[in-house]
Amino acid sequence: MLQKSEQAGVFAPPAGKRRGRRAWWIAGAVAVLAGAGGYYAYGLSGATATPGLATVPVVRGDIQQTVTALGTIKPKTYVDVGTQVSGQLRKVLVAIGDGVQKGQLVAQIDPTVYQTKVIGDQAQLDNLKAQLAQQRAQLDLDKLRDDRATRLLASKAGSQDTADAAAATVRIGEAKIAALQAQIKQTQATLDGDLANLGYTKIFAPITGTVVSITSVEGQTLNANQTAPIILRVADLDTMQVWAQVAEADIPKVKVGMEVYFTTLGMPDRRFTAKVVQVLPTPDTVNDVVLYNVLIDVPNPERLLMTSMSAQVFFMLGGAKDALLVPPSAVRPLARGGSKREARNEATVRVLVNGEVQTRAVKTGLSSRTQVQITEGLKEGELVVTSADPSAQRVTRGPGMPPPPF
Repeated sequence: MLQKSEQAGVFAPPAGKRRGRRAWWIAGAVAVLAGAGGYYAYGLSGATATPGLATVPVVRGDIQQTVTALGTIKPKTYVDVGTQVSGQLRKVLVAIGDGVQKGQLVAQIDPTVYQTKVIGDQAQLDNLKAQLAQQRAQLDLDKLRDDRATRLLASKAGSQDTADAAAATVRIGEAKIAALQAQIKQTQATLDGDLANLGYTKIFAPITGTVVSITSVEGQTLNANQTAPIILRVADLDTMQVWAQVAEADIPKVKVGMEVYFTTLGMPDRRFTAKVVQVLPTPDTVNDVVLYNVLIDVPNPERLLMTSMSAQVFFMLGGAKDALLVPPSAVRPLARGGSKREARNEATVRVLVNGEVQTRAVKTGLSSRTQVQITEGLKEGELVVTSADPSAQRVTRGPGMPPPPF
């Protein structure tokens, strides 16, 4: 007979029977745990459920193995056009983007000072030449007097002093002529230099190309005595050059003559093909990263490539057509064997066959960021495991593996 609990307001068995009922519940719980333990032990020894897996088929296709780098496009040939003389920039005769021919007048410095120097040099030179003519005439007269004095001395009609004086006068005249000739040469050299400086006030294009920048303006005073002032830059845009910065780890793979292709930000779908022409031996260090500059020449007949464009460069290490391909996530390089197995390109993949996962040894060939070539061990259409399905809750466990956490 049940009695009513005064505290809880519910029916409860008598005290003696409660102890028996508690023992019954404990025994039942032990039995349930024992059954669960037996089921778990069965799962450890014979579970064959296939886990949820992500798989992809082995396909055929083309693969290219590349080294990638970022680069900047520059004109292969350009010249900074400056001035060799100081003065005020009077005229700039071209604008940015204008095409120019070699020898074309592109700018002019005020020539007034240099014209004045040339006029002064020419006047001094003319004066020296006139003095030279006068001195030569005087020398001719002195030679006649010397001859007369020599004859008189020979006939006992003249004195020795007179003859000596006449001879000395001739020698003095000859020295004066030599001095004037030297002054004329010096003045001529000064005139030639000032004529050259006057010519430098006219600035001509040194190459055929396009004006890509102008750094000086009309009216600006340029001082050639300190640094060579730059007025403008002319570049040949028919051939551009990509300066690609290659990482230290990849530079041994890059060789002169290697084929490359690159894309630009403005034309991501357009591939420009070219070849490596030079690998510079001295690196640049950017944020403690060592980068080597690789130079790539590319024709630019359509003028699509412009100065300072950014380029994504791909150096072609190798390629294969109609190859068996799998994702990199499906390939596991062998951990044992060291460099010998790596040299043989040995690896393993997991293959799903009739619902079961098999580990298979394969040999790999070329690789890219998205594909790995399989040269031995797989067939087209076979399913390879790339990763476990994150949505799968059941997994197959082998002996000794702990149960999943509750």
